[in-house]
Amino acid sequence: MGKTDKSRALYARAQEVIPGGVNSPARAFGAVGMEPLFLERAEGARVTDADGNSYIDFIGSWGPMILGHARAEVLAAAGEAAAKGMSFGAATELEVQMAELVRALVPSMELTRMVNSGTEATMSALRAARGFTGRDKIIKFSGCYHGHVDALLVKAGSGLLAGASPDSAGVSASCAADTLIASYNDADSVRALLKEHPGEVAAVIVEPVAANMGVVPPEPGFLETLRALCDGDGALLIFDEVITGFRLAPGGAQERYGIRPDLSTFGKILGGGLPVGAYGGRKDVMEVVAPLGPVYQAGTLSGNPVSMAAGMKQLLLLKEDPGIYAHIEALGARLFGGLTQIARRAGAGCCVNAVGSIGSLFFTDGPVRDFASAMRSDTGRYARWFAHMLGAGILLAPAQFEAAFLSAAHTEADVDAVLAAAEDFFAGKE
Repeated sequence: MGKTDKSRALYARAQEVIPGGVNSPARAFGAVGMEPLFLERAEGARVTDADGNSYIDFIGSWGPMILGHARAEVLAAAGEAAAKGMSFGAATELEVQMAELVRALVPSMELTRMVNSGTEATMSALRAARGFTGRDKIIKFSGCYHGHVDALLVKAGSGLLAGASPDSAGVSASCAADTLIASYNDADSVRALLKEHPGEVAAVIVEPVAANMGVVPPEPGFLETLRALCDGDGALLIFDEVITGFRLAPGGAQERYGIRPDLSTFGKILGGGLPVGAYGGRKDVMEVVAPLGPVYQAGTLSGNPVSMAAGMKQLLLLKEDPGIYAHIEALGARLFGGLTQIARRAGAGCCVNAVGSIGSLFFTDGPVRDFASAMRSDTGRYARWFAHMLGAGILLAPAQFEAAFLSAAHTEADVDAVLAAAEDFFAGKE
């Protein structure tokens, strides 16, 4: 890594006008004990910071850049749409085409409502679930993140099956009171909550592959049991596919694992990286949403034409070229499999979890299967790992509990650069 004078100067300026100097905590680099980089441009698998330093990027705007940065066809589609008007606040054909494409790729999405972010999508899906069922309580999983929705910014209290307490200042206890916390990969914890609150749970919301406590795959039978438990109780099953949607397969995690949720939420991958989100699912459930039903949700910029055009082009490229998925899956096997072998040879006490093109290296012994086991990771060592990789020209997530993302623009040489730097790190050259 070269000089970072411009990034440091920008950070100093930003702290005068932006809380903490960043517009999202994930950008702060505080978890790795560093000051944030300010990026200036990106192309393919590389990003360049304000000082001109270039890095192989494994953040990918936190997932949506599955084709790589600045893909020519996506840029052209966005530019063509922008030239016709940036926003109308009225219906457009592009919204219809996008919803049709989403339904073709994800059959459970019988009706889709476009919104502006993954947070807005999960907030709206929960409201629809409550409106449809007439129930108030929600079950979520410790360590699963669903955006900064008041009712979901909660964690387990003193016991797994207790009601939740707020996990953020500004979230009232009353908002948290109807959110129940279960343990990921532990279907019995869900069963116990449903038994304790019969007929009260509107929905169980889950990341089908947890990716906000690091990547934690579902164990065999876990998602299937959630589906059966919801069916037996009358609760809805919501898949938060903001990270997994259109990445783990054209139809997302629900295609990969063969589970059909009642509702699903999606995020910025729908816009090719532009701000967008969506929620949808069963026709009878979505018909409670205004103007058809009594559940109100609206947005002036929902279905923005530029976002729709860029996202539709990206989804069509993914749909028409299955070789893209084969490529990123192969790269994932090479990267995460290679890291596993290197750490094992070094006796490093690490665990690598991955599903396809997303994965995480945990600095902890033993398997990571839930929030509790993820929290045993040595975050100080991860900070040293991050700094070592950055020095080698590789940009990873600046926090232990995030994912690394591969794209169609990455090459075997990019992956091998990570593995070579990992060999140095575990050889004690950190």
